[in-house]
Amino acid sequence: MSQERIHVNPLHHRPGAKLLVDKHRIPDQGMDSLLAYHVVSDETMLDGNARLNLATFVTTWMDEEAQRLYADAVDKNMIDKDEYPQTAAIETYCQGMIAELWHAPDPAAAPATSTIGSSEACMLAGIALKRRWQERRRAAGQDAARPNLVMSSAVQVCWEKFCNYFEVEPRYVPVSDEHPALDGALLDQYVDENTIGVVAIMGVTYTGAYEPVTEIATALDRIAETAGHDVPIHVDGASGGMVAPFLDPDLEWDFRVPRVASINTSGHKYGLVYPGLGWVVWRDAEALPESMIFRVSYLGGDMPTLALNFSRPGAQVLLQFYMFLRLGREGYAEVQGTSRAVARYLADGIGAMDEFALISDGSTIPVFAWRLVDGHTENWTLHDLSDRLRMRGWLVPAYPLPADREQITVQRIVVRNGVTMDLAEALLATIREEVAYLDALTAPLPDRTAGPGFRH
Repeated sequence: MSQERIHVNPLHHRPGAKLLVDKHRIPDQGMDSLLAYHVVSDETMLDGNARLNLATFVTTWMDEEAQRLYADAVDKNMIDKDEYPQTAAIETYCQGMIAELWHAPDPAAAPATSTIGSSEACMLAGIALKRRWQERRRAAGQDAARPNLVMSSAVQVCWEKFCNYFEVEPRYVPVSDEHPALDGALLDQYVDENTIGVVAIMGVTYTGAYEPVTEIATALDRIAETAGHDVPIHVDGASGGMVAPFLDPDLEWDFRVPRVASINTSGHKYGLVYPGLGWVVWRDAEALPESMIFRVSYLGGDMPTLALNFSRPGAQVLLQFYMFLRLGREGYAEVQGTSRAVARYLADGIGAMDEFALISDGSTIPVFAWRLVDGHTENWTLHDLSDRLRMRGWLVPAYPLPADREQITVQRIVVRNGVTMDLAEALLATIREEVAYLDALTAPLPDRTAGPGFRH
C-alpha cells in the first residue's frame, strides 16, 4: 500500500482532505495548496545534499539576488521574442560577450544561440557540420550519403545521441595509457572524405583533461595537405569553455585556432547558472548553413533564431547576463581559481595516500580522478568506497574508464562553486576514515556494487 500511495503527515492535514495520495493517478479532486506543497516537499526529503554532490558538473547554488531575479523571470518564454524583446536582446548581449571571450574574428557577427544545455548545443553544432559537408559534396557532384564524425572514445554521451538521431557514423579514436585523450596521433586512420568534423573536448567528462586542440588542428592540416580532406573542428567546451578563458588565457583552443568552426559550453556548469542553459557559437556566417536559421520579426526588426526546442525558459539567460555583470572577468577568474585550488588540494591529499594513484590532478577544469594502486587489496573496490562515502552524505562516483581502458575503475570529484576548502578538509578526513575501515577488512565485502559505465 505504501508503495502505491503517499501518506500525508497529519500535522499538514486539512479537513476533508485525504490522508493517502495516489502516486500514479491524478486525483479526482484537488487539495489545499499548502497541503500539496508539504506533500511534494516531504517526498523530496531523501534527495542528497547538493553541496555534498561531487558527481555533478551542474550549478547547485546561486546568491540571493540571482534567486530573486530567477523568481521574477520564471514565466518568460525564450522563444517569444515579440512578447519579451528585452530578454531576446539580453540573449544577444550574452552571445556577443561569449563570442568575444572565445576570440571570434568578429564577435558581433558570429552566429550564436542559447540552448537548454550543452546537449542541444552539440546537436546544433553537429547538424551544421553535417549540412556544410553535404552542401560541399553535392555541389561537387559527389555522394553525400555516408557522413561520419571522429571523436575520442571518452566523448560525452550527447555525441553518441547526435550520431544516432541524425544518422552519422561515429568513429571513436580509442584512448590508451599512451594517448589518454584525443591528441591527433591517430586521426589519419579515422578521417576520410566523408568526415564532417572532429570533436575536441575541453574537459573530458571522465578525468577533466583538456584535449590539445592545436595538436588536433595540426594533424588535420597534415591530412588536408596529403589526402585533401579539409575537416573542421568543433570544440565541446561544456565545462572548459567557461574555465580556460579565465584561468588559462594563453592556451589556444578557441577561434584563435583557424580550423575551429564552432564551440559550445554549458551556462549551467562553470557558467555558474542554474540548470537549463547552454550556448553555441560559430566562427562566422559561413560556418552556419543558412538553411538552419529561422527568422522572426520583433519590434520591426529581424531576429535570426535556431534551436531544436521551441518554448524554453528565458530566466536562465537573464541569470547568465547577471553573472557576467556580477563577476566580470576578474570575478570569474577568482571563482574558478578557487574551485581549481580546492580540486588541487583534494587531489594532493588523495594522491598522497598509499592506496591510490591519480589519473588526473585538477589542473585543467576543477575535476580529478584516481584509481586503486594495483595489488593493494582484494577485499574492496572503489565502488565500496563510493558506497561508504554515500552513507556519510558524500556523492563521489566510481566507474570504469571508456572503451579500451574499461578495465580501470576510477573515482572522480567535481569541484564547483560552493565546495569550500573547509568542505574539502572534511571530505579528506572522511575518505581516510573509510579507507582505514575498508583496509581493516579480513575478507571481501559481499554483494559488490559495481554498476554500468558512467554516463553522466
